[in-house]
Parts: sequence; structure tokens; C-alpha cells
Amino acid sequence: MKRAISFYFSLALTAAVGLASAMAQDNTWPSYNGDLKAQKYSPADQITPQNVGRLQKAWEVHTGDVSDGSGVIPMSVWSGTPLFINDTVYVGTPFYNILAIEPDTGKVKWRYNAHALLKALTQPDMKNRGIAYWAAANPVAGQPCQKRIYIGTMDAKLHSVDADTGNLCADFGDKGILDINKYNTVNNKWPLSLFQAPTVYKDKLFLGWSGKDWSDAVDPPGWVWALDARTGKTEWTFNPIPKEMWGKTGTSNVWASMSFDPDMNILYLPVSSPSPNFYGGDRLDPIPLATSVTALDGDSGKVIWSRQLVHHDLWDMDTNSAPTLVDIEKDGKKIPALVQTSKQGFLYVLNRYTGEPIYPIEERPVPASDVPGEKASPTQPYVARPEPVVADRWPGVYWLADALSLGYCSRKAKELRDEGRFTPPSLKGTIAYPSTISGVEWGGGAVDPESQTFITNSSVVVMIEQLIPRDEYNKVTSVPGSEASGGYFPQKGAPYGLQINTFTNPIGMPCWKPPYGQISAYDLKTGDLLWRKPMGAVQQWGFYMPDSWGSVTLGGPVITKGGVAFIGASMDHKVRAFDVKTGDVLWKAMVDAPAVSIPAVYTYKGKQYVVFAVGGNSILTPRVSDQVVAFALPDGTTGQ
Repeated sequence: MKRAISFYFSLALTAAVGLASAMAQDNTWPSYNGDLKAQKYSPADQITPQNVGRLQKAWEVHTGDVSDGSGVIPMSVWSGTPLFINDTVYVGTPFYNILAIEPDTGKVKWRYNAHALLKALTQPDMKNRGIAYWAAANPVAGQPCQKRIYIGTMDAKLHSVDADTGNLCADFGDKGILDINKYNTVNNKWPLSLFQAPTVYKDKLFLGWSGKDWSDAVDPPGWVWALDARTGKTEWTFNPIPKEMWGKTGTSNVWASMSFDPDMNILYLPVSSPSPNFYGGDRLDPIPLATSVTALDGDSGKVIWSRQLVHHDLWDMDTNSAPTLVDIEKDGKKIPALVQTSKQGFLYVLNRYTGEPIYPIEERPVPASDVPGEKASPTQPYVARPEPVVADRWPGVYWLADALSLGYCSRKAKELRDEGRFTPPSLKGTIAYPSTISGVEWGGGAVDPESQTFITNSSVVVMIEQLIPRDEYNKVTSVPGSEASGGYFPQKGAPYGLQINTFTNPIGMPCWKPPYGQISAYDLKTGDLLWRKPMGAVQQWGFYMPDSWGSVTLGGPVITKGGVAFIGASMDHKVRAFDVKTGDVLWKAMVDAPAVSIPAVYTYKGKQYVVFAVGGNSILTPRVSDQVVAFALPDGTTGQ
């Protein structure tokens, strides 16, 4: 499964020179992660640590597509990174509409209304993580749709829209809309929801999908498609689950963004966990590509290499963000690398052409399962360097949360199974840490390709996982509303249902010691941790908690050549700028809700802008919004 490449060092050097040249000219933000390599890096350098404190609002737009869930439409959660390309800012909304916005004024050029079905078919909320852009290499003058925007919907419809006019492109799919659910022929339980935009390279769209977590034991297997960008016709398909296992399991889909190495024509997939997510007794046969980072040939979809990050996953540890591709200078050599962040909190730094570790990955013994029918893997991959963003053991009971609950936290902790990282779910209840919402989420990290500094935000979240025998589960959940309010999930078809909750005291305060969220910087040349600081602030009961507590974070950072990192992500409705070298907060501004999208950075008519889609997410707070807001320096600002 490994491609022999004897000349990759010279290719990497040539690619680096070409990339540097392109960066010198390119101040766009043409894709979800900024570029195909998912570096989330901008060569813009007008905004610096010295002047970033002068940033002010340049413009804002309200899309109108927002719901707090109190009416017919479910709550909206919006993490759709804006694009800047074709002299236009494009945003896709959680109602699956598209807005084209003038980049310096905020004036809406056009709006595409998808007239999508606004029902919670696979997720509890209306959701969108972004849109994609394609342009013909040799555009035909006078013909429509030589530039296109793509957006997907929860009911599995992929829309292709003219980037100049907002009209549907009739040659794509069925009059501009491709129904992906027509391919949903194995274990068809729900639509193959399209929240993440396709990855675009030349005339191909690489497309994954999202499903309904924790509901069924046997789900649709995780198809990935390569589609013709003009017509939507399938060029190849890939499925990470062996066909002989399709009757026992499913998912291991790619619901997050992907990255692509154009020099070697390699597509990189973050592959999620198999179903059911917390019990594997009926899927004991190996599924080598599950919970992995996997490299495919872009032309054929054939596997070049794959590295499994969790064996026999029992914790829903989806590989959940595009790996970041960057060349690393290490021990006098330039190495083509990727950095894969994870819920486990590990940073897997691999040779992106071979999959071999650049920093060691060792197999360590882990606790065994005590659930009848289950057999946990005896070992799991462990990465000691770079230092994980979360520790091996949970932080322990926080005295204040314990005191305010009259000892509830400490009493509950003593009742639970707790043997550190990779303790399996149990019948008595297990302290899950890192948990399925710990570590790094779908925002991933950002890298400065010149200094090879990697920055990522992360969350410290302790959960309680408990498997419940089917007969008992059916009795407990027969009470109306119990599943929604009690954290119960059926895993239908498995011998056990699931109860999973965040470990909080009765008044809703985390039982574990803060901080709850952090931001970290690493030197990829050495693997050293450069700095780590609490990230954001908890907003609860109308108050802001101490900065030292940090906040659970969703979304990711971007880095600019000017030496500034921008991020939203926190509970407190603020967006921030950090000094890349020190981690100091240099600027912050209040926005309408948590900005859980990755920001976009661009330069237009000589001015650098930072733009956020501010939508919120119910995991953080119930506050949602439809705000798109751009910040820039006042006219005449210098570098000082």
C-alpha cells in the first residue's frame, strides 16, 4: 500500500519554491481551509502584532438564515468558512443558500435560494460547514458556469451555482442539482447529508458525507466519490469498510474536510469511526481503514497508504479534520509531512508520501473491556512528541464544583471506571477522557510554512459513558422525552444502548479542574511545544468566568505572514488575534454569537481583511446568529 518514491526530496523542493511564488501573488481564500494543503495560512502581512490592536469593523451582513429552534425550523449551527475568490466573498448558510458579497463594502451582489428541506433528518440542528469554488482552466467566453459554487444539503442534494450570477448550472446533475442519496443503496437508514463542501482539484470534486451518530449498529458504509465538476458524473468511488463487513457495521465516513497534494496527486482523507460507535462486539473482524488518515491516488481512488489512529474504536474518536500538509526541515533534511490533529489530543506527524512517522508512534498497552461480548484492542497508538494537547488522565475533581454540589462530583467519580486514556465504555459507567468532544475538533490546526510553526486550539472535556443492556435500556427510555433529556442513544441492533453525558454537577458546572480550552503552538522542526495558554472564556449565568478557565472551543485558527493568528471558536462571543511567537492576545472584539467557523483572510485593493461567519453552535451556548463580519485596519495605518 505504499508508493515507492525515490525522488520526493527534489520534488518537494521544487514544490516549495512554486508554493512560495504563488503565495507572493495570492491573497485569496479560495477554499474551506485556505488552500488544498489545509495550511490555513495567508501571505498577507499588512496586519502585524504592532498594529492589530487598531482593527475595526469594516462591514457586516446578516443573511437572514437563522433559527433559535423555538419555531418550526430546528436551531441553526453555522461553521461555514467564507471564501474570497473571483473578487467576491461567498458564504453558504445553514439553510443552504449562498450569498455573494462585495469584499470591501459588504454589499450583497446576489443571493441563491436553494429552497432546501429544512428538517432535522440526520442532525438535531440545521448545519453547514461551507461551500466550494471551481473555475474552468480554459473558460469559454460567453458561456455560463465557467466558475461555480457548490453547496450541499442535509437531504443529500449537491447544488452547482454560477459564481458570477447565482443561477443554477443546468449541466450538473439534474438541472443543476445532484441527488447523492441515489447512491445510498447499502444499509439505507437516513440521507447522506452534505454539510462539508467538496474538495476541488482541477475538474474533480471529492465528496464525503455525514450521517446520524449513535443511532444504529449497522449504518451506510462510508462512500467517498470523485465527481466530474461540470456534470456531477462519478469518476471513482472509495469505501473504507470491507464489503464482507457491510452487514455488521457501517459509517467510517469522511464527514470532515479533506486535503490534497497537487504535486503528487494525492488525496488525504480523515476517516471516522465505525458503527456502533461505543460497542464493537459485533464487528470484531479488522477494519484497517477505520479511524485513520488515508492517502488515495487522485485519479483512481486507490489506496497509497493508510495509518490507523485508533484500533477497534470504542470511543467515537473520528479522525475529524483535514490533515495539514507542510514541508518540515528536520535534521538537515526537508521532509514532505502532514500533521493530523485528533480528538485523542495527539498530533500525528507523518511523511505524507509514505505514511511513516516523523516523530515516533508506539503501541502502548491499554485497559481491557469488561463488557460481555466485547474485546478491546490490547494496545493503541501513542504519540509522546509533539506533546499531546490533552493529558493521559482527566484533570481530577474541581474543589469549587464539588463544594457547590455538596460533594456530588467526588462521590460520582468514585463510582466510575477510570484507568486513564482508552478506558473502554462499561456497564457501571466510565470516565471518558479524552472524550468524543475533547482534543481538536473539525477546525484542525494552522501552520506557518516558513517558520513551520503549528497552532491549534483544543478542548478539555470529561464525559461519562455507560452501556445499558437492551432490555433495561428499552425500559428506561420508554418514558416520554427521556432520550432527549437523559443523554440516551439507542445503537439499535446492538445488545447495548448508550447513555453519554458531560461530567457536570447538578447546577451544570464541570466537575473537572479547568482550563476547559487551550491554544498551543509547536515547532514542527523539533516537535517542541512553544507555548500553551487558556483559550477564550466560559460565559454562564450571565457572567464571564476567569480567563484562566478558558473555554471549550469549536472551529480553528488561521495564521498570517504578518505574525498574527486569528480565531473565534470560544463560548464568549469574541473573536481574537494572537501573537504567533508568544501566544499573547493582541486584540479581541465582541460578535453576535460564538464564531465557530474558520475565519478567512484576504487582501483586496491593497487592504487586508479578516472575515468571520458568526453562527454559533448549541454545543457551546444556545446563542445563534446569521452575522458575517469583516475587520480591517483604518485607512492610513502603518506597520507600527
